[in-house]
Amino acid sequence: MTQVMLRGVNLGGWLALEKWMSPAIFAGTDAEDETHLCLALDDVVKQERYRRHRDTWVTESDFVRLAARGLELVRIPVPFFVFGDHRPFLGCADHLDRAFDWAERHGIRLLPELHVVPESQNGFDGGGLCGVCRFHQDPAHVDIALDVLEQLAIRYGDHPSLWGIEVLNEPVSREQWELLDVSARYPPADAARATGSEPVPTAFLKDFYRRAYERIRARSNARVVFHDGFRMSEWVGFLDGAGFENIVVDTHLYVMWHTLEAPESELADYLAHVARRFGDTLRVYSAHFPILVGEWNVDTKAPKAAGLAGAVRRDYARRLAAAHLAAFAPAVGWCYWSIRNHGPACVADLWDLTRAIELGYLPV
Repeated sequence: MTQVMLRGVNLGGWLALEKWMSPAIFAGTDAEDETHLCLALDDVVKQERYRRHRDTWVTESDFVRLAARGLELVRIPVPFFVFGDHRPFLGCADHLDRAFDWAERHGIRLLPELHVVPESQNGFDGGGLCGVCRFHQDPAHVDIALDVLEQLAIRYGDHPSLWGIEVLNEPVSREQWELLDVSARYPPADAARATGSEPVPTAFLKDFYRRAYERIRARSNARVVFHDGFRMSEWVGFLDGAGFENIVVDTHLYVMWHTLEAPESELADYLAHVARRFGDTLRVYSAHFPILVGEWNVDTKAPKAAGLAGAVRRDYARRLAAAHLAAFAPAVGWCYWSIRNHGPACVADLWDLTRAIELGYLPV
């Protein structure tokens, strides 16, 4: 039977903030991440800013447009404070409830994923706390994450629009930590808090994944999704072994990472990289478990592409998109990052699905 490819998008910047994508909510502060934004704002201002942002960044009209485009899957980053029990953060379960209502009305499936955990699993800005990666070092933090995953399973496990529950977004590997030079790329606001930060060990991640699976499965038979943690080979013999059923492995394939290794690359180099690195990885590992490409886009960050405009820019992006979609054939589906982006104009169109479709970058 021919596999039907699920096509979708992330609701990035909605319930888990990234300053570069949605700078307006950070206005008037020097905060670079959501933790420090919540610490900087007084309660009245914070309530109003968050209400306005969450009410407008994603609305039901987005689901109407996605359905009209034939997009079937929406991946939703959620924070550990989704249920509102961790000051100074503001919960967002009511907005996640809205997404499930909209999805049911418009025939879309949802994948909530735990994007932000206490003390971060990667030190990225999108992890809620720049330059800090210490989640795995404190059992209390781990218990908070497990409790949230169980609550997601209780609240949405039987919902007709649920596609799956993703355990943890982008737990960083040593290779990725060094490639991105996390401490320099995302300098911590509090150096003392970042002391001891390190990549997430595979041994910890395997134990956490098994415990998370058991907590979810005790409450629901929903599909459980595991991010590869930038170490796909580690899951062969583990996630495809005894004790795991109805699971998917999520991998994030950003072509811009190739630029860090080869900054002078031409378009032909990127097309070859996508076909070889992305395509071959998916072909090899999809023989062991189903794979979702949970995040990708067509921004290479290539110096030679920075000034492209008009038809030349459209052709460059469209050829990249076609190469990605061909490489993704062995996967069960993909989700573009992201539904919208209000960041720098020079790249926002490449990170904004709505604009990318309108400008002819994606054949959707």
